[in-house]
Amino acid sequence: MKQILSFILNGSPVDVIVTPTETLLDVLREKLGVTGPKRGCDDGDCGTCTVLLDGEPVRSCLTIALTVAGREVLTVEGLSTDGDLHPLQKAFHEHGAFQCGFCTPGMLMSAKALLDHNPTPSRTEIREYMSGNLCRCGSYEEIIEAIQVVAAGEYAPSGGKE
Repeated sequence: MKQILSFILNGSPVDVIVTPTETLLDVLREKLGVTGPKRGCDDGDCGTCTVLLDGEPVRSCLTIALTVAGREVLTVEGLSTDGDLHPLQKAFHEHGAFQCGFCTPGMLMSAKALLDHNPTPSRTEIREYMSGNLCRCGSYEEIIEAIQVVAAGEYAPSGGKE
């Protein structure tokens, strides 16, 4: 039985027809063309599919799509504003916080949630918070560094470095 699902995606309302068993990841990628969240393990272990649901990081591969009705979903595509990269995106780029880039969207979304809840996390807090996101290339140190420079205010929200 198909149903209409209405929610806010990256600041814009969307309506999409879904089945009761479809995951948010399936709907985002296959029905809405939002390819930032990646399909990694399909078990919620790797974090590549992480999106923000009402500001909280969730694994979209484990989230039944119908549970987001009326709620707000933010993906990596929604981080930039008017073509300007989000400070985390800039920092990840400038600090080499990725190699293949597969984990990067999920890492960015988790990092955003962390900084939204704790604008000045310690290195240990960053490591603990980000521990649910796996990077098979091993860019963990660069990821932590990028998050630290954003937390330190080295990147302005709407431009380059301050």
